[in-house]
Amino acid sequence: MNRSRILSYIGIALIAFSVAACSDDLLDEQPRSKFGPDFFSTEKGLNAGITSLYAHMRWIYGQAYYYNACLTGTDEYTWAQSADGNFRDMDLSGVGQLTPSTSRSDAIWGVCFTNINTANAIIENGEGLGLAPALIAEARFFRAFDYFLLTQTFGGVPLDLGSGELKFNISPLRTSVRNTVADVYTRAIFPDLLKAINDLPENPRVTGGVTKNVARLYLAKAYLTYGWWLENPNGIPTYPETQRQDADGHNAAWYFQEAYDVALEGIKNPGPYRLMDTFYELHLGDNERNAEMMLWADHTEESEYYNGGSLSYGSGGAPDNFAVWMVTCNYTLVRSAKDAARTVDESSVHREASQAYGRPWTRMAPPVEVFTNTFADKTYDSRYDGTFVTTYRANWFKGGVTQEVLYNANGMEVRNGDAILTFLDEDDPNIVFPTQANDKSQPGYDYSNLGAGELPGRADYVVGPGNISRLRYPGLWKLGTYRKDTGDGLGQPNAGLTRPYYVAKFSEFYFIAAEAAVKGAQTESGYTAKDLINVIRARAGKWIWDNNGNQEKVADYSAEMLDGTPDEITIDFILAERSREYFGEGYRWYDLVRTQKWQQYAATYSIAGPGRLDWQAQTFTRTIEKFHYLRPIPQGQIDALDMSEEEKDAYQNPGYN
Repeated sequence: MNRSRILSYIGIALIAFSVAACSDDLLDEQPRSKFGPDFFSTEKGLNAGITSLYAHMRWIYGQAYYYNACLTGTDEYTWAQSADGNFRDMDLSGVGQLTPSTSRSDAIWGVCFTNINTANAIIENGEGLGLAPALIAEARFFRAFDYFLLTQTFGGVPLDLGSGELKFNISPLRTSVRNTVADVYTRAIFPDLLKAINDLPENPRVTGGVTKNVARLYLAKAYLTYGWWLENPNGIPTYPETQRQDADGHNAAWYFQEAYDVALEGIKNPGPYRLMDTFYELHLGDNERNAEMMLWADHTEESEYYNGGSLSYGSGGAPDNFAVWMVTCNYTLVRSAKDAARTVDESSVHREASQAYGRPWTRMAPPVEVFTNTFADKTYDSRYDGTFVTTYRANWFKGGVTQEVLYNANGMEVRNGDAILTFLDEDDPNIVFPTQANDKSQPGYDYSNLGAGELPGRADYVVGPGNISRLRYPGLWKLGTYRKDTGDGLGQPNAGLTRPYYVAKFSEFYFIAAEAAVKGAQTESGYTAKDLINVIRARAGKWIWDNNGNQEKVADYSAEMLDGTPDEITIDFILAERSREYFGEGYRWYDLVRTQKWQQYAATYSIAGPGRLDWQAQTFTRTIEKFHYLRPIPQGQIDALDMSEEEKDAYQNPGYN
């Protein structure tokens, strides 16, 4: 057995958490100051710990810098015009350097280990204090959840935090030994999830609580990921170094079969979960806690106390949900005019607390290929329209501008609610882009203030897919701000989002089973890889609303979507479908690392520059080495270890010393 000691801010478990009680079916999170380890020897302490297991997700999901670590540097996002080192470093494109001090995967290290130790206390003391097996199973789920997240990110991590393997740690010693990836899966993740499936209820005890099927989803996903790790098709190094052998003698094929079987069991025994009928309603703000959402980091606009943050301003840090700000360009820069000659500028699109707008930070931008390759089908597939904001509409009345008419592209009239800036579905050679931004009396002036172009006869400024830049790009509607208290005004667009951040969806069962089938799992009739993917694609073909057209659209293109499914499903097709389904939600780095296709998918990308007049895309190259498939152990962890420099170097993942 590997004995390990972890730094004291994790190990002693002087953990900030929330005391639990229940009001109706909602978690009653009551923040307290830090408690000592003796508190976990009481029933009250264990109940408090259970609530904290849920609350800790707020420090991970919706936290913008960890969100950046999950997406920047993949084929979904690169750095944008206002990006600082937090974002440039993660891109691996020569504008920064990914080191143990700059990697924003540091956001999960301390949070996860603190939560693991809380779970250890509940599991260790729960039965003796009369805690119900189902409650202890919630702790087992979250211990596995955090270990799964850590080992995907860093490789092998310690199972012994100082007081013994998987024991509640009260030791202040600051030494540590990392277990192997195989150890973490086979000694912690798999046993905990199997026990959780056995003991958890079919239906959640509280809104958003974990259930048998939530645990099944993570077990299936863990089996799939471990199967890839055992197979290691591209020779990616693991750390701590070890033979890729399973302790129970199973091979990768066995785990792919298990992933398929468990995922299929989840599909056939859905409990309270199901696929929503359309992709649009899946992400609609007023439908946010729907039946497809299985787990989320919760927020609310009902009170700051239960929200975990201000309802009127954003802290720019956890536990606020502010991830979507990073991928929102500064649409408020766009200008119309008060007169037809366009001599006097006026702001026509104001920052607003509604799903299509929100707070723009312009830190992360999607490359051109997102719009030309990933979402090439914008006619039948509703996921493009249900993912992005491609039309920014006038809302100047809400901002206090009383003029009935303003003048926009080509000096044409626009009114409140009209399109001011549109990102086109296809490139158009007739777009006339500005060539200068200094003198309105000279030709080629940038009246839009964003470098957007004009088309004859159109009152909205336009940008083609090939003209996406680090300054201007479509926003992410699916994760956008939603509040019920905005009324007729702009509301509170500067506050952290008060909607939940989604962590797990029922739809992923279909992708996991399909991927396992492609990897060789024996399938059941009606549940081949193509059958499973077609369930998702058929749903994507159903429309009830034209989001960017802002009008009803009732159409069913399911047949067309199914016609577009190839007879042979490949991992590449599944990855493309996963990006269309989960774009911008934080899945992508893990998907590309699991399948070992990060370099293949993200080594090059195209985008125009950060200036107003940059509208021609350039190709950029990333340097993605094999060692990058693991993130560095945070420098703060290394520095806090009471070990020799040689031992610290050995603790760090290779390539980052």
